[in-house]
Amino acid sequence: MSLSKGKIIIAEPFLGDKNFERSVVLLCEYNKQGAFGLVLNQLTNLKLDDVMENVYSELPLYLGGPVEQNTLHFIHRLGNEIDGAVDIGNGVFWSGDFKQVKTLVNIGKISEDDIRLFIGYSGWSGGQLEKELKQNSWIISDIDASLIFETPSKNFWREVLKRMGGQYKVLSNYPTDPRLN
Repeated sequence: MSLSKGKIIIAEPFLGDKNFERSVVLLCEYNKQGAFGLVLNQLTNLKLDDVMENVYSELPLYLGGPVEQNTLHFIHRLGNEIDGAVDIGNGVFWSGDFKQVKTLVNIGKISEDDIRLFIGYSGWSGGQLEKELKQNSWIISDIDASLIFETPSKNFWREVLKRMGGQYKVLSNYPTDPRLN
C-alpha cells in the first residue's frame, strides 16, 4: 500500500519515538514536498473552551503532533456543511470555515461524534516519511469516518490493528513494555 492523502500510518509497537508511541496518524496532505498529518489517538486534558474565547463547548482536544502546538486543526464528517472543507476520503473531511464551526458548536449542532479538534500537527519533509517506512517504523492502512469518530482513543491503536487482521491482529496485543511481562 502506498502513501496518499486520507491514509493512516500506524506506529509499529517498537517505534521508539515518544512523540508517536502507539500513534495512529491521519495523512491530511501528502505530496513531494512532504506530509501533514494529525495523531488521532492522543487525547489531552484540554477542552475547546479552555483554549478559545467565545466558545461554549467541552469538546475534547487531541494532540495532533509535536509541531506548532499553538495551532488548532480539525477533521470532521460533516462534509460540505462546513464551507471550505477538504474531502480526504472515506467520509472524512479536513478543515473548513472555523467561524462556521464555532457557531455550530455554540448552538449545539456539532457533537464529539462529528468532529475531532487537535492542537499541533505532525509533519514530514519531502522523502522523510518514505525513509521512515523503509525503516519499518510505520504501517500504512485505510480508515473510514466511523472508526475515527466512534472508537475511544485509549483503544484506537489496538482496534485499528485488530481490524486489519492477520499479522497485524497479533501486533495489536504487543505489550507497551515487554520487559514487564
